Amino acid sequence: MIMRIFGIGAMSLLLAFMPAHAQQTRTPPASRDMIRMSFAPVVKKVAPAVVNVYSKRVVQQRSPFFDDPVFRRFFGDQSPLGRPRQRVQQSLGSGVVLDPRGYVVTNRHVIESAQEITVVLSDRREFDAKVLISDEHADLAVLKIDPHGETLPVLELGDSDQLEVGDLVLAIGDPFGVGQTVTSGIVSALARTGIGSDVSSFIQTDAAINPGNSGGALVDLDGKLVGVNTAIFSQSGGSVGIGFAIPTALVRTVLQAAASGGPIRRPWFGATGQEVTAEIAKSLSLPHPGGVLIKEISPDGPAARAGIKMGDVITALDAHPVADPDELRFRVATMAPDTATQITVWRNKQSFTARAVLTAPPEVPPRQTTALPDGSPLAGATIANLNPALADELGMSAGGRGVVVMQVAGRSLSDRLGLERGDIVATVNRAPIESVEDLKGALVGASGPWTFGVRRGGQLFSVTVR
Repeated sequence: MIMRIFGIGAMSLLLAFMPAHAQQTRTPPASRDMIRMSFAPVVKKVAPAVVNVYSKRVVQQRSPFFDDPVFRRFFGDQSPLGRPRQRVQQSLGSGVVLDPRGYVVTNRHVIESAQEITVVLSDRREFDAKVLISDEHADLAVLKIDPHGETLPVLELGDSDQLEVGDLVLAIGDPFGVGQTVTSGIVSALARTGIGSDVSSFIQTDAAINPGNSGGALVDLDGKLVGVNTAIFSQSGGSVGIGFAIPTALVRTVLQAAASGGPIRRPWFGATGQEVTAEIAKSLSLPHPGGVLIKEISPDGPAARAGIKMGDVITALDAHPVADPDELRFRVATMAPDTATQITVWRNKQSFTARAVLTAPPEVPPRQTTALPDGSPLAGATIANLNPALADELGMSAGGRGVVVMQVAGRSLSDRLGLERGDIVATVNRAPIESVEDLKGALVGASGPWTFGVRRGGQLFSVTVR
């Protein structure tokens, strides 16, 4: 299958975002009259708060002939044919109004690089919007519109943790730009990971989601938002009944950051590991596969202070099951820094709980982000000291240290060498590199050839520059 993510795109406020934990009784239809019941009352309640989000950006286009040396030789750099032209790119998505003061949540990919954003309500009122929060890791954005004293419809934030597989849900958005559309379905699965964004544990639904639905609402039958529609699996570009929504457990943290003036501060667990396979579960006498087998621990991190050790298996956080490392990152991301959490741990054929206070990841050592200049054997690479905060942003090892590649300029020497974002420069001519200063010192005044030891994804390989 091919996944396409479509760019289809203050205490009182904080209290509004708190989840409702009341568990409701679920019963199947008991009569023909119940089967004939309509979703119309729910739709009338929630649809006005689902909006269209239009974004525009100006891009520069240049004739492909301009890069042809023969063309430039005869016509010169100043030829009108070679001058860049401006073109306006437009995209359409959906969004949800979550506060009467004008807070609108949508997907980040709907408004990415936008220079103008317009929010259009279902009653055709239009408002200019500005971006308060743009969260690349969760693919969420919070926009702010000024209602100028007008009343805005608002959708109540529900609790995605109360969802169960089989629950009925409605998806509302603007697929293909045809106008606001409502589709119904069920929750097909929960805690789907590995779909696209860095911090993900998606709600899967068979309610039809198409291009234009991104950023739209997934609501339960109480008319509360339980997810933000964001992606589909598709080979054709249309819905095949496999859609994904970001749970409100994560949406809530982004809203809280917007309410407090941002930026987003996510806590740090201080340990990383691998998925527990059936073979690993058997070797550890786990009742069933699942959880995260801890492989690396930051010495001064929250997990270490809670007594977590290498070889432990984390099976739950605050009684929420943890199926794999992606689910662990998601659960941590839904919490605020300095939050205490109960960790369920499997060790020596027994399960127990440990208490950890999840702090913000430290910026030690300082990043010292540096662009290597022309003339360097790694010209075009931007490097930094890897610290826990940066490792957490990049989704890298909790105990990782050294010099990490942050960016590689296109067509540069580093690009031609095959360096990528997230690579660690471990050695230069077999000498260990532990900091940006170490790398700069190894390159200054030295003559080639250079042999670089580069670590990527747990493997070390060599790159030689002559």
